[in-house]
Amino acid sequence: MSLEIQNLHVRIEEREILRGLDLTVRKGETHALMGPNGSGKSTLANTIMGNPNYEVTEGKIVFNGEDVTEADPDERARAGLFMAFQYPATIPGVSVANFLRMAVNAKRDDPIKVKEFGKLLGENMEILKIDRAFTSRYLNEGFSGGEKKRAEILQLAMLRPEIAVLDETDSGLDIDALRIVSDGVNALRGPEMGSLIITHYKRILDYVRPEFVHIMLDGRIVREGGPELADELEQTGYEQIREEVAAANAG
Repeated sequence: MSLEIQNLHVRIEEREILRGLDLTVRKGETHALMGPNGSGKSTLANTIMGNPNYEVTEGKIVFNGEDVTEADPDERARAGLFMAFQYPATIPGVSVANFLRMAVNAKRDDPIKVKEFGKLLGENMEILKIDRAFTSRYLNEGFSGGEKKRAEILQLAMLRPEIAVLDETDSGLDIDALRIVSDGVNALRGPEMGSLIITHYKRILDYVRPEFVHIMLDGRIVREGGPELADELEQTGYEQIREEVAAANAG
């Protein structure tokens, strides 16, 4: 069970953003994709989930052996891909609980029974230390940054995808909210789920330690390693890696 990105080239309007990207995330693995602003991280996340604004010009996305490059976002979600967005949408008039029930039912042939849903929701809220009153509020309406991310992690817990893509889920969080989100991701980690954490900063990786770290510059992955690579990046910054890549290419 894996997500394989093979020689992916993507453009938006006339601008090429991804320039031959290769990456494999298997079930049970936690990967971090790091890069400065403008390197193509969010473009990759949106392309994985099938955002129609992003045009794949070469390469493909393979999920569990199936080519899903042309698949609709809902097909990808039903197959077991999940995306936590950097800026989650607000849905006035729809409670967190109702939204979660719709999300769960979208992946099933038969709607989940009310009692079964209530039990599942209660169990996951306990795991994530979320107060029951939270689920009666309208989705993301008046939510703080931390509450929005908590709602996304709760959705992740309810859907239990095979591969989860977390796009800058640490963006704009204070230290308490970051810890809540990280604790949630760690509680859901295990052999049944693979994760790709896309981030600009190392701070979330102090709480969620990945097995694999990939560094992205100008639409390509230029360095790969273990968690120590994130520690090294904290010391050197992206500019040194950019210089090393330029020197290697010149040589």
